[in-house]
Amino acid sequence: RVVLIAGTYIFGLFVVYILIGLGIIHALHLFNTPHFMAKLGSGILIMWGVIELLNVYFPAFPVKLRIPGVAHARIGALMNKASIPTAFALGILVGLCEFPCTGGPYLMVLGLLHDQVTYYKGLGYLLLYNLIFILPLVIILALTSTPAVLTRMQTWRKSNLKSMKIGAGLAMIALGILMLML
Repeated sequence: RVVLIAGTYIFGLFVVYILIGLGIIHALHLFNTPHFMAKLGSGILIMWGVIELLNVYFPAFPVKLRIPGVAHARIGALMNKASIPTAFALGILVGLCEFPCTGGPYLMVLGLLHDQVTYYKGLGYLLLYNLIFILPLVIILALTSTPAVLTRMQTWRKSNLKSMKIGAGLAMIALGILMLML
């Protein structure tokens, strides 16, 4: 039952990201702005990388890359219901709340799809990107279905959180700079 509910949550994330992607691609086709989204996404990605590093070295820095505190109560209430419809709704809600944090690379990919491929080929790549986007969640779900593995993963995460944040911040900055150079 936990795997089914978690899988439904992941599917909700997938659906909301597909819908966001379709909306942005449609907007790009309406306004026909070449390279705009790639540049915007690169800039946002670099900014988020800097913010992530600032949070590691200056914990009191006021801007945080996380789900807003106002959404925690609603997300918690949905998690406590633990039904398939609420898991799907939670996936959509979390996807909407986390998009500002994960949207930088997504905007770059959407900009590249708009600039480099036909609309229908871009839709195929959009589906592929979103499948790759949720793949780590599917892998984590498969791994954490075993309580012993879950405990070891949580312990590892707690002991390596600072390194993970530094790595993520540096990776975002590097990817943003690389995309600006292309």
